[in-house]
Amino acid sequence: MKNFKLSILLLVIVISCKNNTTNNITDKQTFTDKVNPFIGTGGHGHTYPGATVPFGMLQVSPDNGISSWDWCSGYHYTDSIVVGFSHLHLSGTGIGDLADILLMPTNKKIDLTIDTKNRDSIPYKSTYSHNNETSKPGYYQMFLETPKINVELTSSLRTAYHKYTFTKNDEQSVVLDLGFAINWDTALETQINIENEYTISGYRFSKGWAKNQKVFFIAEFSKPISHYNLVANKEIVDGTSVKAEKTKSQLFFNSENSDELLVKVAVSSVSIDNAKENLDTDLNFENTKYKANTTWETALANIQVETPIDSLKTIFYTALYHTQLAPVTFSDQNGQFRKENDVIETANNYTAYSTLSLWDTFRAENPLLSIIAPNKTSDIINSMLAYYETHKILPVWTLYANETNTMTGYHSIPVIVNAYKNGIKGFDIEKAYEAMKTTMMQDERGLNYYKEYGYIPYELLDESVTITLEYAYDDWCVAQIAKDLGKMKDYEFFLNRSKAYEYLFDAKTGFMRGKSKDGKSWNEPFDPKHSNHREHTDYTEGNAWQHSWFVPHNVNNFISLHGGNKNFTKRLEQLFTESSEITGNNISADISGLIGQYAHGNEPSHHIAYMFNHANQPWRTQYWVRHILDTQYNTTPNGLSGNEDCGQMSAWYVFSSIGLYPMNPASGDYEIGSPIFEKSTIKLSNDKTFVIKAENVSDKNIYIQSATLNNQEFNSTSISHQQIMQGGTLEFVMGPKPNKTWGTVNK
Repeated sequence: MKNFKLSILLLVIVISCKNNTTNNITDKQTFTDKVNPFIGTGGHGHTYPGATVPFGMLQVSPDNGISSWDWCSGYHYTDSIVVGFSHLHLSGTGIGDLADILLMPTNKKIDLTIDTKNRDSIPYKSTYSHNNETSKPGYYQMFLETPKINVELTSSLRTAYHKYTFTKNDEQSVVLDLGFAINWDTALETQINIENEYTISGYRFSKGWAKNQKVFFIAEFSKPISHYNLVANKEIVDGTSVKAEKTKSQLFFNSENSDELLVKVAVSSVSIDNAKENLDTDLNFENTKYKANTTWETALANIQVETPIDSLKTIFYTALYHTQLAPVTFSDQNGQFRKENDVIETANNYTAYSTLSLWDTFRAENPLLSIIAPNKTSDIINSMLAYYETHKILPVWTLYANETNTMTGYHSIPVIVNAYKNGIKGFDIEKAYEAMKTTMMQDERGLNYYKEYGYIPYELLDESVTITLEYAYDDWCVAQIAKDLGKMKDYEFFLNRSKAYEYLFDAKTGFMRGKSKDGKSWNEPFDPKHSNHREHTDYTEGNAWQHSWFVPHNVNNFISLHGGNKNFTKRLEQLFTESSEITGNNISADISGLIGQYAHGNEPSHHIAYMFNHANQPWRTQYWVRHILDTQYNTTPNGLSGNEDCGQMSAWYVFSSIGLYPMNPASGDYEIGSPIFEKSTIKLSNDKTFVIKAENVSDKNIYIQSATLNNQEFNSTSISHQQIMQGGTLEFVMGPKPNKTWGTVNK
């Protein structure tokens, strides 16, 4: 009996330990609970709240039906009207497009012949309330108040899922509107086919920001279609297929037996047949929702942060979530994808990606992916090289494989160099070098002037200062690979040309200024606070205060141009303390998140606070980085101070909050800032991590007092990618006052 009792006791202990282990695992796997996708859907964040998986082909999300700058993603938190749920969306861009293949459930017959010139005239729209709206990674829910239908959305990599729960005994119906368009988008030709009682298909050809966008789709329902209406350009059409500039359909389903209707949708840039191949065989909504959540848990577990402050966890994991929404999967299940010239390419041994917001993401988003998603990084580069094969020039900003030529520079180049320097394999570096060199030696987008004068004269091209500075940086990037590949003549050529910023530095004012083609005179009159958005200006989406600091590749020489550390840090400090007045009659709306003249809401400012490190005053970097972290991000829908821009705004937070930042993203080095978490663990592989600890860190203890790397004294303001990839622990001791001997030359 005694032995029996002992056995029972041991069994209870074993079960208890097993349960505790299970609970501990469960507790750890709750990263998605810390994410709030509504952050950034207000203000100028331009994010969407809908369902997708990391780098998913589909982003199924609600559309308010407004064409306006703050509705670039289709949705804005201030709104309370929804017109449907479409399948392609942009995360945080400054230009609106997509919102293709719009579905909207309803409980009555709709007159689809009405000429819908604006949202007010759309007959199937509904009101909704945030009180009955949910958004989590991989899942979205909204209750439609007008027809009283609950909508739930989830997604796999290439298939979107809808679940509509109707009021009992209500008519069950779904509207498909292929003519629906917002912002820059316009439908050119659309088609709807009733394939059978469960399936519809078709396509939507459009022009907008993407000049040649072709989306083929397939939609499969859980119930048979009892009857339907087809509309072409406001006229009802008989038959099972309809083709016109704008087509619509209303599908009706039997309401008996079930109040639920499930829909799964797949798309393709190539064909309806490819869309069918992309369509999941499973029609189980809950299974897909669970798998989407699991996929996000894995993706978010790559960096684990520890802090007693819940709001910081929410901001961090939402930021990490946002960094993995773009770029998006573009090649189909069989590897095929459509190019801008309508050639069908096959991605062999890689996944093709599109939505490459390179002017933004080269700064921190792409370097972050080289750590948390290295396989995606090589695929992104192979996607760029496939584009190069067609255009013989590297991409600037691709959307649905279209070159939008949006923004300045050729920043696919630093993305390639960053990947190569960080040891990313899986692409041909010789081919990549050829593409980089060829791109920087052609004559498009002002490079002809750049080659002739050594800079771009202001009277020959708008935004000449920004473009010159960015071409100089791109040249430096090309030089680094030329050197590594033993191409020393190329190295010397591009390295010399990367000094182009010297032409534009005005030592008298301390600013980068527009210079005439005579090589002597400046653009007058000059006001460093003046902004004129994208026309008759020397600066892109900003002013001289914000754009005079882009020399990340040679900060030491840049400091010398200012006359040394003292003058440089005085002017750099003034950037943050100057009045925030912006002058001009056409001020760029992108100038936001102002701290003095520093504009965190736009990417050109993102590296600047880290430049104090190079001027022997790292405590100033620590102060301003922490100030930016504390003031420019929060947990509300207005929690981003500017456009998210496909992950860059969030990537700045992810890096900076753990104490690192790639100020020169192609260098393979990270600047040290001011960590806000007690502990951050970067997962490098299944058995290797890099840990960053910050002892005594708090809202007051923001300054580094001392540091060790793997128990050895660490007194540097930067750390290399290779050091991080080796694994180990970087430990900081934090305090309330600057230690002006840490990280400085004269200790």
